[in-house]
Amino acid sequence: MSAEDFRIVAEDESLSCQDSVLEIKKYKAHYEAIMKEQKILKDGIDNNNYYAKEFKQRAYEKKVSSEEENNKRSKTIQREKEKCRAVLEENTKLQNEIQKMREEMQRLDCKNSNLKKQTEISTAVPERKVVFRGNTQEGAHAVSFDVNPRIVYPMEGGTALITFEEKDVAQKILNLKDHSVQLGDCTITVQAKPIQFLVPSYVEMETQVCPRRILVSNLPKEEPEERVLDKLDIHFSRSRNGGGEVEDREMLHDSGTVVITFIDDKIAKGLSDKQDHDVEFGKKKHKVKVTPFLNGEISQMKICNSECTRTVLLTGIPDIMDKDNLQDNLEIHFQKSANGGGEVEGIIYNPLGHTALALFDEDSPPDNQSES
Repeated sequence: MSAEDFRIVAEDESLSCQDSVLEIKKYKAHYEAIMKEQKILKDGIDNNNYYAKEFKQRAYEKKVSSEEENNKRSKTIQREKEKCRAVLEENTKLQNEIQKMREEMQRLDCKNSNLKKQTEISTAVPERKVVFRGNTQEGAHAVSFDVNPRIVYPMEGGTALITFEEKDVAQKILNLKDHSVQLGDCTITVQAKPIQFLVPSYVEMETQVCPRRILVSNLPKEEPEERVLDKLDIHFSRSRNGGGEVEDREMLHDSGTVVITFIDDKIAKGLSDKQDHDVEFGKKKHKVKVTPFLNGEISQMKICNSECTRTVLLTGIPDIMDKDNLQDNLEIHFQKSANGGGEVEGIIYNPLGHTALALFDEDSPPDNQSES
C-alpha cells in the first residue's frame, strides 16, 4: 500500500470515527431526553398515584360521613315518626276523654236538672211538728236525715236474748262464755255468744220527681180514712181545681199522708206548684198541702259488721220447765253480781221447737249525753 492510499484510509477512518462520535452524542442526547421524559412521566405517575390515593381517602371519608349523616337522618326521622305516633295516640286519648267528659256533662246536666226540680219544691217530706227542748249537739250545722234502725232477728229454739243496762256487764258475761244456771234441783250449762248484724254504714240514693204522683199532707185528723180518700179523689179529679182523672190513691199510715196517682203525667206539677189547696169536707173547707212525690232507689250502699254491746245471746237451753219459770230463773241468775251479771233491762226466752222474731231498735244514748 502506498502512502497515499494509507492516508486515504486514515482519513476515511478518521471520518468514520467522527461520525461515530457524533452519532454517539446524538444517541446520548436522545437517551438523556428519553430519561428526562421518563422522569417527567414517573413524576406524573407519582403525582397521579398521590392524587388517586388522596381522592380515595376523601371518597372514603365522604362515604363514611354520608353514611353517618344518613344514619342520623334515619334516626331523626324515626324519632319524629314516634313523636307523631305519640301525638296521634295522645290526640285519640284526648278525644276519648273529651267524649267521656261530654257524656259525664250530659249526665250531670240531667242530674242537675232533676236536682233543680227538687229545689223548686218546698219539700217532699210529710210535715211533722218539731220543738226545741234545749239540747244541743256538736256538728249540728251539718244537715242530714236519720234513719232509725229496726232489725228483726229470728231466734232459734232453745235460746234466749238478755239485755243488760251496762255494756261492761254484757262483755263480762261474754268473756265467761259458759255459765252454770241453777234450776231448782238441777243445773244447766248455757253458752253466751255476741249478737252481730250486717248493717248499712253508707247509703246513697238517687231521687227524682214522679210526674204522675202527688203527696198530700196536713190532713184533717177527725175525719175517717175512707172519707178523706174519697174527698181528695173528688177534689183532685176536677179540672177546675187543676186536677185530672185519678188512677189510684193510697194512705201512708206511718206519715199520715196520701199519695194520689193521676193517669195524665201533666197534672201533678201544676198541683204541687200551687201547694196549698182548700178541700171541702162537708160544710167546711180544710187546707191541705200538696208536694211532689219523690221516687228513689239506692245507687250505692256499704255495709259493715255491727255488734250489740248490751245484748247477749244464750244458747244450749234445754226444755225442762215451762217458759215463764225458765225465763225468770235465767233473769235472776244473770242479775247477780256473783255470777258476773248486773241489772237486766230485758230478756226473752224461746223454747225448743218454737220460733220467735226479736225486734232490735236503736239503742238510746245515756241521759248524761246531749242529743238533738
